[in-house]
Amino acid sequence: MNDITVKFVDFWKGFDQHDNFLLQILQGKYNVTVLDSDSDDTPEFLFCSTFGHRYLDHHGCIRIYFTGENDVPDFNMYDYGISFHDIDFAGRHLRFPLYVVYDEFRTIYSGATCIDMSDDALLNRDFCSVVISNIHSSDPIRETIWNKINSYRPVASGGRYRNNIGKPVPEKVEFICNYKFNLAIENSMVDGYTTEKIVEPFAALTVPIYWGNRKVSKEFNPEAFINISDFSTIDRAIDFIRTIDNNDSAYLKMLHSSKLTSYSDIDWDERLASFLCGIIDNRHRHVSDYGFQQIITTDQRIKEFLYDRKLLRGISRRLLTRTDS
Repeated sequence: MNDITVKFVDFWKGFDQHDNFLLQILQGKYNVTVLDSDSDDTPEFLFCSTFGHRYLDHHGCIRIYFTGENDVPDFNMYDYGISFHDIDFAGRHLRFPLYVVYDEFRTIYSGATCIDMSDDALLNRDFCSVVISNIHSSDPIRETIWNKINSYRPVASGGRYRNNIGKPVPEKVEFICNYKFNLAIENSMVDGYTTEKIVEPFAALTVPIYWGNRKVSKEFNPEAFINISDFSTIDRAIDFIRTIDNNDSAYLKMLHSSKLTSYSDIDWDERLASFLCGIIDNRHRHVSDYGFQQIITTDQRIKEFLYDRKLLRGISRRLLTRTDS
């Protein structure tokens, strides 16, 4: 196997640079040396995400961007992108939605669930759960849906936001399996943007009440969940929820329906491996250090520098205010 050096920068809190799904794919194909993310060393292949701008400190390497958020890879800054978007961009992009890396997706992919309960027990669960901690950077419709469904029957909130069970739950799937339904509401409605929010209730043998990706039924069986976007109004959706909630046979039919469509028969690990091997074996850079792309990169570094200074000034002001009080 060929030797390669890689580095992971700008990933989310808790991301393990020495044990992650990208590295596991690479280690099956190459002898991989991982450079520490805090070092100044530049690797051959730089894996980047959206939670920082350390990538700007590295030149002359191939930058590969991964996001599970609802953003678009900037191909002026990155040679290749991996996201939920259904685009090819001349071979520079791979559609690889975030839910694919979750254990719950692998569970339903295998046709299993995380719990084993009789139909009687499933029917006698409480009504509906939700686990949300972030509300400030999400579409306001999330609160609207929550409030309207809660006005029909109380919704148990296990997240930090509007928690009504005493404290945030330590384990989401274990919590939501105690309820017949789960509010699975994405941060925003963007075509292709489907996260773990729908696969977790599926794995917990709970019916998702979903809002988000308009094309979600391409990947997940529409007979297995309630898609609020299928209805002309939220009130019409709640009428349907009420019907399913009060009809045991209809509920069990939905609950036991297959979760995935034929689209999800894709071997996602093989698809990711093929994309990454193509990048590594060809070693073709698309982002230039010269010309107008160099101007764009320099401009981005200035913007990030000014943003950092503004952010630090804001933090300093808040700290001084706390000290004075």
